[in-house]
Amino acid sequence: MSDSSFRILIIGVLIACSLTHVRSDASDHRYKVGDVVPLYANKVGPFHNPSETYRYFDLPFCSPDGIIKEKREALGEVLNGDRLVSAPYKLNFRDEKDSAVACRKKLSDQDVAQFRSAVEKDFYFQMYYDDLPIWGFIGKVDKEGKTHPSEYKYFLYKHIQFDILYNKDRVIEISARMDPHSLVDLTEEKEVDVEFMYSVKWKETDTPFEKRMEKYSLSSSLPHHLEIHWFSIINSCVTVLLLTGFLATILMRVLKNDFVKYAQDEEAADDQEETGWKYIHGDVFRFPKYKSLFAAALGSGSQLFTLTVFIFMLALVGVFYPYNRGALFTALVVIYALTSGIAGYTAASFYCQLEGTNWVRNLLLTGCLFCGPLFLTFCFLNTVAIAYNATAALPFGTIVVIVLIWTLVTSPLLVLGGIAGKNSKAEFQAPCRTTKYPREIPPLPWYRSAIPQMAMAGFLPFSAIYIELYYIFASVWGHRIYTIYSILFIVFIILLIVTAFITVALTYFQLAAEDHEWWWRFVISLVYFDFFFPFSSL
Repeated sequence: MSDSSFRILIIGVLIACSLTHVRSDASDHRYKVGDVVPLYANKVGPFHNPSETYRYFDLPFCSPDGIIKEKREALGEVLNGDRLVSAPYKLNFRDEKDSAVACRKKLSDQDVAQFRSAVEKDFYFQMYYDDLPIWGFIGKVDKEGKTHPSEYKYFLYKHIQFDILYNKDRVIEISARMDPHSLVDLTEEKEVDVEFMYSVKWKETDTPFEKRMEKYSLSSSLPHHLEIHWFSIINSCVTVLLLTGFLATILMRVLKNDFVKYAQDEEAADDQEETGWKYIHGDVFRFPKYKSLFAAALGSGSQLFTLTVFIFMLALVGVFYPYNRGALFTALVVIYALTSGIAGYTAASFYCQLEGTNWVRNLLLTGCLFCGPLFLTFCFLNTVAIAYNATAALPFGTIVVIVLIWTLVTSPLLVLGGIAGKNSKAEFQAPCRTTKYPREIPPLPWYRSAIPQMAMAGFLPFSAIYIELYYIFASVWGHRIYTIYSILFIVFIILLIVTAFITVALTYFQLAAEDHEWWWRFVISLVYFDFFFPFSSL
């Protein structure tokens, strides 16, 4: 790409860095005694399924004024499923309270049934106080001495104890404890009057403000977890060493023997049956079928690879610290939009090298190859989320913003990159001449066919990263927090090496079997890496 396009990309990444930091209403996080500190209720959901979340006031909690004030959220926060609203509790700076009444409400039969269903599913709530997360359960089930579910008793917590640590004029830590003696019986569906109360205790600490988020990342840095991560790296390194030795054997022995054999048999080549990779040199560089789709896949993969590199750069400099709401999603949207020119340039340039003529259609295919399936998947999942009234459902305004970004940023940059690629005048220079008619491919054993080789091409890279994937999936669909991006980056580099080695090895075996249609099997390995790894790890 040109220097100006590269500068635009760098500026866009810097903008993404600034957008990813979502700050509280009090931007400097400094308060005086009695100042209002922002407290927002975020969402509720079953503890054993963190992906299923609902708005806080979808449950019949009361609000002091009867008015629910929604906080204006950034794009990344909305994509992350955050729906912040003003909480019914007032936690002014260093203002202690003892059993203060937040609000009163008369629960109807339907309200009691709704709360009881939530307690039965082990619902928890999440709030944010000065950008610090708070969790707590909304109730409990009493199963002691009872054998049948019909005998269980259901209770709603109505008193929350907030314990807050501060350092001078800054909030450092907050936790919420539910009073086990202040309960509302929800066992029977009948009207009940509830008085929601809270207490606030302040205590001074020496912990500096800059380190207040460290406690949320300690779980992933515990010694036994670090041992598992280093075991993952050692496992991956062993895989790399084995593949390196395997390839060295191929390059130093097999190819050497082939060259010796072909040199000795050169004079008698007319009397012998042609076998091996040497005899398909006239077909190896024959252009692949569906070259427009091939070039589009290469362009989309290049864009996603670049996106992954930039995300790692932001992660390593500390942008994605724990509970920086929506930072990752904001970075993904912005950087993907700004790197679309790379996809257009790579796809159009390679398509023209393959003597393609309809480069406009190739650009359209490049733009839709990843976004098309992603859009269809989003439509299905968003429809399900809307049907269940979950916070994962995107509002109409957010969808319009994403469409505008795709229309006004992604598409123009894709076209500009495509024009630059078309005008690059790069030529495909094969080291040998391609014959006019393709050579017939001999019958191959089943294990040399495309499907087994595709499975092997995916299995070995997966074996190098599966331990890290466990922790990543546990953070995406569980309550774990993943913060060891340095180790993840090491595994990423190892994955690059493994993917390259296994691709070279399998391509050699395919050519040795006189199968010259290697293009698509080669790109399948790259597509596996470019499409699977970035979005399974992020």
